[in-house]
Amino acid sequence: MLSQVCRSGSQSFTQRLLPWVQPTILSRSRRVQPSAIRHVRSWSNIPFITVPLSRTHGKSFAHRSELKHAKRIVVKLGSAVVTRGDECGLALGRLASIVEQVSVLQNQGREMMLVTSGAVAFGKQRLRHEILLSQSVRQALHSGQNHLKEMAIPVLEARACAAAGQSGLMALYEAMFTQYSICAAQILVTNLDFHDEQKRRNLNGTLHELLRMNIVPIVNTNDAVVPPAEPNSDLQGVISVKDNDSLAARLAVEMKTDLLIVLSDVEGLFDSPPGSDDAKLIDIFYPGDQQSVTFGTKSRVGMGGMEAKVKAALWALQGGTSVVIANGTHPKVSGHVITDIVEGKKVGTFFSEVKPAGPTVEQQGEMARSGGRMLATLEPEQRAEIIHHLADLLTDQRDEILLANKKDLEEAEGRLATPLLKRLSLSTSKLNSLAIGLRQIAASSQDSVGRVLRRTRIAKDLELEQVTVPIGVLLVIFESRPDCLPQVAALAIASGNGLLLKGGKEASHSNRILHLLTQEALSIHGVKEAVQLVNTREEVEDLCRLDKMIDLIIPRGSSQLVRDIQKAAKGIPVMGHSEGICHMYVDSEASVDKVTRLVRDSKCEYPAACNALETLLIHRDLLRTPLFDQIIDMLRVEQVKIHAGPKFASYLTFSPSEVKSLRTEYGDLELCIEVVDSVQDAIDHIHKYGSSHTDVIVTENEKTAEFFLQHVDSACVFWNASTRFSDGYRFGLGAEVGISTSRIHARGPVGLEGLLTTKWLLRGQDHVVSDFSEHGSLKYLHENLPIPQRNTN
Repeated sequence: MLSQVCRSGSQSFTQRLLPWVQPTILSRSRRVQPSAIRHVRSWSNIPFITVPLSRTHGKSFAHRSELKHAKRIVVKLGSAVVTRGDECGLALGRLASIVEQVSVLQNQGREMMLVTSGAVAFGKQRLRHEILLSQSVRQALHSGQNHLKEMAIPVLEARACAAAGQSGLMALYEAMFTQYSICAAQILVTNLDFHDEQKRRNLNGTLHELLRMNIVPIVNTNDAVVPPAEPNSDLQGVISVKDNDSLAARLAVEMKTDLLIVLSDVEGLFDSPPGSDDAKLIDIFYPGDQQSVTFGTKSRVGMGGMEAKVKAALWALQGGTSVVIANGTHPKVSGHVITDIVEGKKVGTFFSEVKPAGPTVEQQGEMARSGGRMLATLEPEQRAEIIHHLADLLTDQRDEILLANKKDLEEAEGRLATPLLKRLSLSTSKLNSLAIGLRQIAASSQDSVGRVLRRTRIAKDLELEQVTVPIGVLLVIFESRPDCLPQVAALAIASGNGLLLKGGKEASHSNRILHLLTQEALSIHGVKEAVQLVNTREEVEDLCRLDKMIDLIIPRGSSQLVRDIQKAAKGIPVMGHSEGICHMYVDSEASVDKVTRLVRDSKCEYPAACNALETLLIHRDLLRTPLFDQIIDMLRVEQVKIHAGPKFASYLTFSPSEVKSLRTEYGDLELCIEVVDSVQDAIDHIHKYGSSHTDVIVTENEKTAEFFLQHVDSACVFWNASTRFSDGYRFGLGAEVGISTSRIHARGPVGLEGLLTTKWLLRGQDHVVSDFSEHGSLKYLHENLPIPQRNTN
């Protein structure tokens, strides 16, 4: 075993380790103490996580979400990760990113170790340069010849390349880690260092001492002297160090590490060779699953292949170390593959000894797709029958539902704010309203899927139809709203869509029983799997990346949830609104009797709703009038906190707290009041500070009202009506999956129609396009045909 410590440490401990190093060299870089390091966060754009890191080693982590608690981590860098595509030289950009991520984790108080390839590639680059330089000098001495001889580079022996490259590779790591005030140490090992008991104890002691002093050990096989690997040379219960994969596994187990990250040039482990048509990335791999995997060829460089990696990973897992195999050349999530893995994100293949009790979310997605297609083929009456049965179950099983909801409320007491507790709560009246809404959906579902929207005769015996069809698989993510589950499920059933539901853990008991009732209703026509409730520990961000399984994401919750999902969704459309900043403009010709009723209902009836009033715009002529005083008195009685807009504050000697932002969704008994000069001023304010959700005018002047209705560019615009009418049930849609403020496909409360798209059906008789050419025998007719009326009774 050879060990070398980089020269960027403090004199106190470096002199103990390397007494022969000159003080002048030591003074080049002052080592920052660990206590100081943990406050250095400004040099990296990688998120800094603060989590408890104390853990007793002995059993691997069961779930990805637990990886954030890993304290001791080994990162294995494969040859394909470290080297350039030409296999001659290092991929400096990737190495710099890896060093930054390792430094971030080290500075969080973790103990990081690197097992790295690259010495052979780095040495090959240096030796080729030397050979070319030498040949060019020799040719220059024979310049009298008519032409220079072609310079041929001989085949370079790997051990010689390793000997030439090891010092340069370590110097590069040293320079990179120094940028983050971190010291690194090189350790070269061979198989004998693990099989000789004394050498193994020496290695173990050296590594523990380095970790104790907050130094990152960089470990590699000593390729300059290592003998060729012997096949099947593993000892009983011990993995032989044949390559850096087996070295990393052996090191991880010897050092009792919590996590081994193996970086390669593939995304992880696939069920068949990557690149083949049916290859699927395996999210979680369990011992015993090897028989279901077909291994491809090994990577373009390096000694091991995926089979060697899996063998090493399983050996480490058996020794109590969690393992993730991922792509270190093209990270998929944020570009920071190592920190993404430690944060528990769905990157690569995670090796686990604990199989989940139910299906994986990928399997649930496939079941929802298959079940949804079967659902779409049912007769409209059959889909309506399922929804009617679900409505009956909501009232028949009322006691069981309320009991489950009571458990959720008891567990959430003290943890959730009052508005969220109100959303979480179910009651007999809520369940009755749900059942009524579901029966409305059942009635409207009779003429949804397969409805003909357009018929055109293209030519004789060539007819085209445009018909409604389901979107596919919907992912609905909702917070603290168990009543959302049967509503959304009924809409998905009516529209023939498969459905994945992800509810908040605060409503887990309620969601579970409501989902069971939904599946019971679906079972009457054999489509139980069309609606799936995701109960695994999947992060929302991971679900948003299932672009091959999900066709539309619908978030139901806080504005922060919607923004996070819109940001995380890659390649999947998101239907929804990030904010519900609803305005009410009180015109100079408003009715005194109407204003206070409308303001009270819009703000106070349910302030946590997305359609609650947030900004009240008052015409300036109404200031200091009885109408204005009545509004203020009513808000005071209802205990609404008032925030004054800039213009409103300028009219007052002693004003309420001035608003911090005119673009605020309070979601509580708080209201911004602002003064405007005219209806056009109100419209301009709404367009500047609103969220295109719901906006209202209160006036007795019809011309002013129509001007407001036509010019305000929001999903819902009302005249003399509460903002709270912006709701699928109140619109007669039965229910809604959400309110959309986007301008594509659906806008406003999204009911059954918003969950449908179209397809084109063309029926012909041996028609070909060439028959319609200039000299063809047929001509286009493009005649509109009558649309047949479907019997909806």
